[in-house]
Amino acid sequence: QVQLVESGGGLVQAGGSLRLSCVASGSIFSIEAMGWWRQAPGKQRDLVACISSGGSTNYADSVKGRFTISRDNAKNTVYLQMNSLKPEDTAVYYCNSDLRTDLRYGLRGYWGQGTQVTVSS
Repeated sequence: QVQLVESGGGLVQAGGSLRLSCVASGSIFSIEAMGWWRQAPGKQRDLVACISSGGSTNYADSVKGRFTISRDNAKNTVYLQMNSLKPEDTAVYYCNSDLRTDLRYGLRGYWGQGTQVTVSS
């Protein structure tokens, strides 16, 4: 059993900052990529940022220069530092992790339950 639990969402004014955290726990052998996705009402879920086990990062164009993704492999935790927030960043933010529960098994993707981020103008 694997769980991803996000925290850190909330209400913030435009221009403000928030830091999201996501901890993966349970029967984990190894974690490859970890990432953050977001879904606004009536829209599809889109990738915000992802980070490989080696630390390589990738960002959506809309958040480059404002958001920073990082991870602590010892804690199975991924972070998303969000600065200069805009009303259009308002969405439910989901954590995703590609991991193995056993050396014999392949990679499988897991999702957190989501955390709401609301940016007021």
